[in-house]
Amino acid sequence: MAKRTFNRERSRGPSDRARVRAIGFAVAAIFSAMFARLYALQVLQSTSYKAQAVANQVREVVDAAPRGLITDRNGNLLVGNKVIESVTLSPQVATQHPSVITNLSKLLGVSVSSIKSSLSNLAYSPYEPVPIAEGVSKAKIIYISEHQSQFPGVSYQLTTQRVYPEGTTAAQVLGYVGQVSQSQLKTLSKQGYQPGDQIGKSGVELSFEQYLRGKPGVSKLSVNAFGQVVGTLSQTAPVPGNNLELSLDLGLQQEVDTALAGEIKQLSGKYDPYFHMYYPQLTGAAVVEDPNNGKILAMSSFPTYNPSVWVGGITTSAYKVLTSPSSNYPLINRAIAGEYTPGSTFKLATATAALKTGLITPNYYYYDTGLFTIPNCTSGMCSFHNSGGERLGLLNITKALAASDDVFFYNLGYMFYANQNKYGQAPIQQVANSYGWGQPTGIDLPGEVAGLVDSPATRALLHKEYPKAYPFDTWYTADQLEMAFGQGETLITPIQMANAYATFANGGTRYKPQIASGIVSASGKLVKKFAPVVEGHVTMSPADHAAMLSGFEGAVQSSIGTAGGTFAGFPFNKFPLAGKTGTASITGQEPNSWFVAFGPVPKAQYVVAVVIKNGGFGASAAAPVARQIFQYLMQHPVGRSTFGVPHLAPGVSNTSNFGVGPAPVTSTTSTTTPGG
Repeated sequence: MAKRTFNRERSRGPSDRARVRAIGFAVAAIFSAMFARLYALQVLQSTSYKAQAVANQVREVVDAAPRGLITDRNGNLLVGNKVIESVTLSPQVATQHPSVITNLSKLLGVSVSSIKSSLSNLAYSPYEPVPIAEGVSKAKIIYISEHQSQFPGVSYQLTTQRVYPEGTTAAQVLGYVGQVSQSQLKTLSKQGYQPGDQIGKSGVELSFEQYLRGKPGVSKLSVNAFGQVVGTLSQTAPVPGNNLELSLDLGLQQEVDTALAGEIKQLSGKYDPYFHMYYPQLTGAAVVEDPNNGKILAMSSFPTYNPSVWVGGITTSAYKVLTSPSSNYPLINRAIAGEYTPGSTFKLATATAALKTGLITPNYYYYDTGLFTIPNCTSGMCSFHNSGGERLGLLNITKALAASDDVFFYNLGYMFYANQNKYGQAPIQQVANSYGWGQPTGIDLPGEVAGLVDSPATRALLHKEYPKAYPFDTWYTADQLEMAFGQGETLITPIQMANAYATFANGGTRYKPQIASGIVSASGKLVKKFAPVVEGHVTMSPADHAAMLSGFEGAVQSSIGTAGGTFAGFPFNKFPLAGKTGTASITGQEPNSWFVAFGPVPKAQYVVAVVIKNGGFGASAAAPVARQIFQYLMQHPVGRSTFGVPHLAPGVSNTSNFGVGPAPVTSTTSTTTPGG
C-alpha cells in the first residue's frame, strides 16, 4: 500500500504544477481583458455610448408649413388657407386601447375601416398623432375632452386647408394641391419633402411651388423603450410660404369668365341655319394681355370647375366627372393647351411678310372677282373663292384686312410660291415664327403646348410620322394658298394669338407672357418682382405698320369690316379699337370662331383674344365676347400692382397668424403641430 501511495504522489510532479500555473495565468489574462473592456466601455467610451442612448430616445417629426396665399394684382384673395380643427389619434395608444377606434367611429361618423386605414398609412409618422377627421365641430371636441376615459390617445389640432373664395374664377390658372407622390419623392426628398406633404399639382400652385411651400418645422419628441411618445424636447415652428401676387385683375377675370361662358352656353346645342348643322357642346378660351409688358390681365377657359373639389382629397366620382369626355375635360387650360386652326387671324403674318419683304407695298392693288384660280393648274384643287362668296373688286392691303378678303391673300400666297428663288421657301412661316407662332410662349404656367405653323418641313414630318393620313410629303401650290390665309395644318393657341397681336400693337416688341407680378412675404414685404422679358422683335416700316393698323381698325369700325356689325354703336370716339375676325373651316364641323382686338389705339393698353371651337363665324360668336370685355375695360381700367398684404375674406386666415389652438384634449403628453 505504501508503495502505491508513493507512486500517486510522485505522478503529481513538476509537470502538474506547471499546468496549474498556466491555467492560472490564463484565467488572470481573461479577467484582465474583461476589466480592460469594462474600463473602455464605462470610462473611455462612455460619452459616445451615452450620446447613442440619448439618440435612441429622441425622434424627429417634420411639421409642414402652411402654404402662401395667392392674390390678384390688387391684393384680392384668390387662394387662401382656412384654419380647421382636426381630431387625431395616437397609433400606439390605439393599439393598447382598441375600443377607442369604435368610440371615435360612432362619435365622428367615420367608419372603423377608414380609421384603421389612416393609422396604418405610411405617409404619417408613427411617433405623432394621425389625423382621423377634419372640420370637427366644437361640440364634439368638448365631448371628447369631457369623456377622456373613452378616448385615450385622442387629441385635436388646428390645420390649414386650401380655400377658394371666388369659386370657379381662374380655376385652371390657380391649379390645385395634393399629396406628394412616391415617384416625386425620389427626387424631392432631397429638398426636404416628406410622405404626406402637400405639393402643387397644376397651375400656379405647381409653377410657383418653391415660393408657396414655406419652410417645414421640426419637433424633437422623447420616446420610451416601447416607442411611445412621452414628451416634447424642442420645437421649431414652421415658416409659412410667401404669398404670390398674380397679374390678373379679379373684376376683369370674372367679367371674362362670365362673357365667355354666357356665349358658349347660349350657342351650344342650337341650330345654325347658315351651315345647316347643330352646334355641339362648345368649348373655348379667352386671354387679356397688356401689350406693353406681356402681363396677363385675365385668362379664361371653358368649361371650368371649382378647385375646392380637390380639398381633402378628391372623390372617385368627382374625378370621373373632371376627366370625362362628356364633361369636355374642364381641367384643361385651353388658353395655353388648346390648339386651333386660326383662319383669317393668321393674315397678320401673311400681310407682315408681304410688306416686310417688299412683295407688295401699301399702294399695291388687286382686283377681287370673288375667285382665285392657280395659273396653269390642271389637276387637284385649282380654284379658291371667298368664304362668303363676295366680290370686293379693287382693294389694297388695308381694305383686304378690314374685309378679310380671302382672294387677296390667296394671291399673296401664290406670288410668294412663284418667286421662291427671290423670297425663299418659307417667308410667311418665318414671320409667323417671329410673332411667336409654332413655339411655346414660355408663360409661367405648366402644360403649355407649342402649336404648329404649316410648311414644307411640317408636311414632310407629318408624312414620316403619319403616312396613312399624309400619304404625300410634297408641298403643293394649294397648300401654300391655304397656309397664307390660316388653313391647312396650322394650329395656334389663344395665348400665342394674344401675344402675336400684342407684338403688332406695341410696334414690334414680343414680350414673354407672364401671369405673376411678384412674390410678397406674409408681412407685405416685396421679395421678388417679375420684370418684363423681351423675347424678340418684328421690324416694320412706319408706313407698312400704319397700313395694316388702318386695316385692323376698319375690321371693327368701318361698314365693310367683318366685325363692324358686332361693334355697331360702340363708342369708338372714346375707346378706338382695332381687330381681326377668324373663321377657320373644319371638314364636317362648324368652323372655329376667332376674334382678336386691341385698344385704345394707337397706344393700346389691352389685347383681347377669344376662340370658341366650332362656334361658327368669328364675328357672330367670338367677337361679342370681346365687345363685352372691352365695354367692361372702358368703365374699369386695370390699375398697377399693389404688392401689399392680401385682403382676407371672412373665415380665411393669413398664414402668418396660423398656429395651434388650446391645450390638446388627450390623455398623453405629446404635443402636436399643424400640417400644411
